[in-house]
Amino acid sequence: MVEAIEVLKKRGCTSNLEFLDQAFRNTGKIFKADDLTIAEHDRFEGTSDPDHRFLVYAIESDAGPKGFVADAFGVYANPALAVLYRT
Repeated sequence: MVEAIEVLKKRGCTSNLEFLDQAFRNTGKIFKADDLTIAEHDRFEGTSDPDHRFLVYAIESDAGPKGFVADAFGVYANPALAVLYRT
């Protein structure tokens, strides 16, 4: 997952967005889910522990920076984020 985030950063997705209170936040800016688009997503599973599952979303916005959001997958996922973006 760390390697995937580094690749995204090299491609211009430099903002680590945080999902909190039904909005995405980055350095004081707040973005609604409707203002963002998922450009791609990757799913990762740990080899030794099936509970180590994560998703990384590459996010784009017309009004702000390109960035990424990381989330757990499965029972540990953020349910509010899952409703917005799970495919």
